[in-house]
Amino acid sequence: MKNKNVEEEKNREEDKIIEEDVVEESQISNESTAEQEEVNTEESRVDTEDLVVQYLDGWKRCQADFENFKKRQAESQKDLLRYSTQSIVLQILPVIDNFQASTAHIPEDQKNNPWVTGIMYIQKQLEQVLTDNGVTEMAVKVGDNFDPAMHEAVADMECKGCKTKDYKFNNKIKQVVTRGYMIGDKIIRASRVIVE
Repeated sequence: MKNKNVEEEKNREEDKIIEEDVVEESQISNESTAEQEEVNTEESRVDTEDLVVQYLDGWKRCQADFENFKKRQAESQKDLLRYSTQSIVLQILPVIDNFQASTAHIPEDQKNNPWVTGIMYIQKQLEQVLTDNGVTEMAVKVGDNFDPAMHEAVADMECKGCKTKDYKFNNKIKQVVTRGYMIGDKIIRASRVIVE
């Protein structure tokens, strides 16, 4: 019986040791699982933060692209409005040229005639329509240098000294035949001039 008691005692001790080992392993396993979950949570948080940053950058880029698109569209609309009138203006310019040519040849005794005053008033109205639509007259006067980008030479005055070797061409404007016009900084019709 003593042997039986000793054996039971020994079995209890072994069971106790095994139990302690199981508890210890369980604690280690729980700690390991907790650490793993913490690592997974940390990785998940980092991944989520990366995604948030990536989506925010994409959204900002998209917003900037849209703002640039709106600016380009606004500029395009301005250009369209500015230059859509060009066709109509080019049709009105010959009429204004004719008014200017006719009013330039009014005899002195007829300048105060009400009919002539009315014609000059119509000419000023047409010129005001051009000004209201952003059309400006190019400033060209006799004696200016000829610039092929702004002027169209319709004739050159024959000079008697041109045939000599020491003669230099002046390239000066002798007469303005028709005025030139611009919309903004774009020339829509060059000034027609006679050059000497």
